[in-house]
Formats: sequence, structure tokens, C-alpha cells
Amino acid sequence: MRVVLAEDLFLLRDGLIRLLEAYDFEIAAAVDNGPELTRALLTVKPDVAVVDVRLPPTFTDEGLQAALHARREVPGLPVLVLSQHVEQLYARELLADGSGGVGYLLKDRVFDADQFVDAVRRVAAGGTAMDPQVISQLLARKSRDEPLGDLTPREREVLGLMAEGRSNVAIAQRLVVTERAIAKHTSNIFLKLDLPPSDDDNRRVLAVLAYLNGS
Repeated sequence: MRVVLAEDLFLLRDGLIRLLEAYDFEIAAAVDNGPELTRALLTVKPDVAVVDVRLPPTFTDEGLQAALHARREVPGLPVLVLSQHVEQLYARELLADGSGGVGYLLKDRVFDADQFVDAVRRVAAGGTAMDPQVISQLLARKSRDEPLGDLTPREREVLGLMAEGRSNVAIAQRLVVTERAIAKHTSNIFLKLDLPPSDDDNRRVLAVLAYLNGS
């Protein structure tokens, strides 16, 4: 699986290269700034991009903007963003096109190699991988007055795990219930969020987007 990696800190970039190669990923390009990331994404068109949000020259959101630009040129390009802090706007921007294959992890997650590599693979496969801390903060700001308040506590719990990118099987294992029970909760979530079946849209991603937007 070919990866484009963008990280400005040499030691972290080198560590990520070694880690990903140890798990049989091919590093197609490793860059340390926004302009080079844009060029790499558009020329290499990797199976997945792992991108630091803040890159030179301004250290604001060059990584995110390069990823968003590349996804407009190459629809559905899988992108996993790494950030030092929880910034909900970045997560919403990534999910806005509803095409899947996106993730948002805090850099601390990199130090759990298995968890990090699992997230990279899920994003490359078209899924989502949202950091549990992002989900936790979003849960904390919800109120019963919001449309998502129609969901039961269990459905909100399932949606939170769905936002992390977990499959129905994985959610069932986490909550110690049957996969059939999770499938029922998932169907209820789609129904309450007015997400009918569609060949064009990924309902799990749209549900996560609604969750992040609180609408």
C-alpha cells in the first residue's frame, strides 16, 4: 500500500517511515511542507496520505488545506490527518464531501503502533478513524435540544464508535452485544438522521458528519 507522508519534524517523520515500512507500507513520498505535499498528492496519487495539519511555511493549516485541495482534484483520496490538538473544524472540513476515507487522530496515538496502523488501514479502505478524544469533546457539548437528541443513549454510543471508524462487528465486541443488535441500532440512527439507502453516498460517513455538526 503506497503512502504519502507529510511531517515537518525530522525525527517524527523518520519514525513514521520506519513504523509504516515495518507494517509493509510503501512510502511513495515523504515531505516536510505544504507545497511539496500538494505536488506529491497530485502526482503520486497514493493509496492513503498521512498528513500533519500544521506544516511550513506558515505552520497554520497547510497540511489540511493541501489534503482538501487534493481531494477536490482526486475525489475520495484517503487522508488521515494528525494534529497536536483537538480542533473540531478540521474534522468537519475533512468529512464535508461525504466520500469517506478520512481520519483525524491526535499525534499521541502514533505511539500505539497497532492502533495507529489499524487507523491508516481503515482510512485507506474508505472508512473513518476519528480520535476518541474528539468524540469525547463532541459528546460533552451535545444537549437534548439538538436534533441528535432524538437518539437514545445507546444509539449515541454506537454513533460515537462509528465515528471512530469501528465496524459493526467491532462495536458489538466493544459493547458486548450481538452484531444483530448493533445493526438494528445503526438502522435506527440512519432513520432518525434521515439518511435513506443510496448507491452514491456513504451513510456511515454522513451520519458521522451529522454527529460532528451536531445537526
